[in-house]
Order: sequence, then structure tokens, then C-alpha cells
Amino acid sequence: MKKVSVLLIAILFLFGCSDSNKSTAGDKTGLYWYTNIDEAIKVAQKEDKPILLQFSGSDWCKWCIKLNNEVLHTKEFADYAKDNMILVNLDFPRTIPQSDEVKAYNQSMAQKYGVRGFPTVLLMDKDGNVVLVTGYQPGGPKAYIQHIKDAYKSKG
Repeated sequence: MKKVSVLLIAILFLFGCSDSNKSTAGDKTGLYWYTNIDEAIKVAQKEDKPILLQFSGSDWCKWCIKLNNEVLHTKEFADYAKDNMILVNLDFPRTIPQSDEVKAYNQSMAQKYGVRGFPTVLLMDKDGNVVLVTGYQPGGPKAYIQHIKDAYKSKG
């Protein structure tokens, strides 16, 4: 009985330590990708950083995969992003299992932000106000980082 109690406590501890608002799935760079916009906004306000919100079909969308491979999951982009922005990924996979709760949340956010295709990338200020709606841009991480910088400069 004592062994069962210790095992149960250990299991509960492990589940209690998980952070469902962050994900590094598929990201070889080690960057944190939040999966909850409200949580990301709180962090962005605290750290005074803008937000990059990606709506993706990570396992089926050709342009999403291209954006991830050529830009978002590169070392150059990671080096820039880790110090300059809060990242959010809301995924709409076809073969990767997701809970009904995650599916419903992602769908509600896509509807809220008027997402009509994938990938859709929103650049937001620290309060969650949309600065730019974009998607895949050719040219690799350097060009994409400049695209982001230009959007924030034009905001004023």
C-alpha cells in the first residue's frame, strides 16, 4: 500500500509539473512556443516584447512546412526570436492527435482573428493588437526577420 501511495504521488507530481501553455514540439531550436494567446500576452507585457502568432497545419500544409523549415525552426531565426519576441503556435494537424479542448481553442482563435488559410502569421504588439497579417515569405530567416522589423517600424 505504501508503494502504491508513493507511486501515485510521483505520477501526480509529474502531471502537475507539465506546462500545457508551452510547446517545443517540432522545434529543434529549443524555442518556447506558447499554445495559449492570453498567456503569451501576459508574458509579452511583462517582458515588453511583441508577439508572433502562427496558425499552422504542421503535418499537411506545404507552405507551413516550408515556413517552419526555412525560417521559424532555423538557428538564425531562433537567435533573433529568443531575445526579441514571444512565440505562439496554434496548430491544425490532420494526423497528429490533439485533445478536443485544444482543437476547440485553436478553432475559436482562428475565428477570432479571421484566419482563412495556412500558414497565417500575425505580428502583434505586447497587448495583442495585430500589427501585420502575413504568412510564408521567401528569402529565408534573414529576410523574414527584416519583414518583421519593418512591420514594427511602420507601426510607429
